[in-house]
Amino acid sequence: MAAWLLSAAAGAQTLSELVAQARGFDPQWQAQQADARAATSRADQALSGLLPSVGLQAGATRTHVDVHVSGALPPTMQVPGSMNTNQQNLQLSAQQPLYRPANKIAYEQGQRGMDVARAQLDSAAQGLIVRVAQAYFDVLAAQDSLNVARAQKKAITQQLESAKRNFEVGTATITDSREAQARFDLVTAQEIAAENDLQVKRVALDQLVGRAGVQPTPMARPVTLPPLQPADMQAWVDTALGNQPQIRQAQLALDIARLDIQKAEAGHKPTVDLQAGYQVNRYPDGSMTPAIPLGYRTNAASIGVVMNMPLFAGFAVQNRIKETVALEEKARAQLDDARRNVEQATRTAFLGVQSGQAQVRALEAALASSESALEANQVGYDVGVRINIDVLNAQSQVYQTERDLANARYQVLLGQLKLRQAAGVLGDDDLRGIDALTIAPAIAPAPGSAPAAVSGAAAPKLPARSAKR
Repeated sequence: MAAWLLSAAAGAQTLSELVAQARGFDPQWQAQQADARAATSRADQALSGLLPSVGLQAGATRTHVDVHVSGALPPTMQVPGSMNTNQQNLQLSAQQPLYRPANKIAYEQGQRGMDVARAQLDSAAQGLIVRVAQAYFDVLAAQDSLNVARAQKKAITQQLESAKRNFEVGTATITDSREAQARFDLVTAQEIAAENDLQVKRVALDQLVGRAGVQPTPMARPVTLPPLQPADMQAWVDTALGNQPQIRQAQLALDIARLDIQKAEAGHKPTVDLQAGYQVNRYPDGSMTPAIPLGYRTNAASIGVVMNMPLFAGFAVQNRIKETVALEEKARAQLDDARRNVEQATRTAFLGVQSGQAQVRALEAALASSESALEANQVGYDVGVRINIDVLNAQSQVYQTERDLANARYQVLLGQLKLRQAAGVLGDDDLRGIDALTIAPAIAPAPGSAPAAVSGAAAPKLPARSAKR
């Protein structure tokens, strides 16, 4: 086990490194970032309702007029039968809103929309950390299960060989050999299943971080898990109610709903705009009337204030106000629901961590007891009061307890991350705390040096002797 830990640490990636890689690849995270950028652009669009607008318009018109005169005209008046005139115009216009309450409210809603996008981005960032951590610990747990299966297979192989030798020399019955063969066949099937499970878990982690052949850094052994701080459930609940992105989104949705009511009520209010314009009209062929036969141009500048007062819109404004009031009640109910869900999730996560820590302590005691039982069975075997199968069962119990203890530690560490996610305070510092519990490649021992101590008992070799009851 120690050799595997040290070899796995060489070239392996820490949880912080894998999360950093996932941030550059994960589609969900990339989509959430794009949505945040879109929210910023929407807020900028709302700002345009408070800024001036300027437009330029140009055109050219050709007009053909046929003149038909009924009755006789004086001899001094000559009227052409038809006329063609050309007109060219250029107009520059500008408008500055002076009083548009709906536009101001729309701008405030845009700012709230940016805050919602930030809260969603925070939630996605914490969710990404938990997803990578889940896949990270899944691979480590699957690797532990495979190592246990291989260790059991090695011990059972020794048991099978010993039983066959004893049977051949006539010092043991066929029962020992058949029991060992049955155990060997069973653990072989378990090894195959563990190998497949490990490959599946590795594929999931590779897909998440966008890199093939990812190897998580294993946990150091022995390892002391950090205590849960603070140890008060209510303190975590209070933190969650003030920081959880889900609650922030619901609160911002309520603020936007209230602004919607004000925006709907603004439908009864007047609007005031400052308008200015400058227009140039050019008639290169002169006027249609004989009074101006030559080409000419006119320049006109204007500036003024325009007020628009709505009087009646078919009850559209009143019905819109009723709609927004109902939507505000909906947003308030959703905020209450979000608070309750967050509080429940935080309490559940806290209790899960506490239960996991108690399970770790119980499994540590069980491991010590299992190791003592293995030593006692080994001594009993040496003096002839235990048989090979008894030692093998004790070995299997030690390996399985080691595996269960490692899984329990993984679940505690993952539970602490989920608790901080439920409280809305999960960040990169928490990842570095987990990295400190892993085996750093830089501290791997030099060739020829003694390996680091790890928990668990080595599989003792069974001598070829009679297994008497």
